[in-house]
Amino acid sequence: MSVSYDPLWKLLIDKKISASDLRKAAGIAPNTMTRMRKEQEVSIAVLGRICDVLDCDYGDILHHIKTGRSAGHDR
Repeated sequence: MSVSYDPLWKLLIDKKISASDLRKAAGIAPNTMTRMRKEQEVSIAVLGRICDVLDCDYGDILHHIKTGRSAGHDR
């Protein structure tokens, strides 16, 4: 699975909140923020805390990036 956190970074700019302030308010470890900057997956619990702080929904902070299907995973 691939994700993009571009919506989160844009939302922070719109709300005039620094990534550091978000990290502290949501109780997120620095290495988790690094994972997000590298477009890596983080836990749903972390995403939930971010949504609570920003008063938004999951879709407001990330996009799922479609990747090729693996053999045997047809729907």
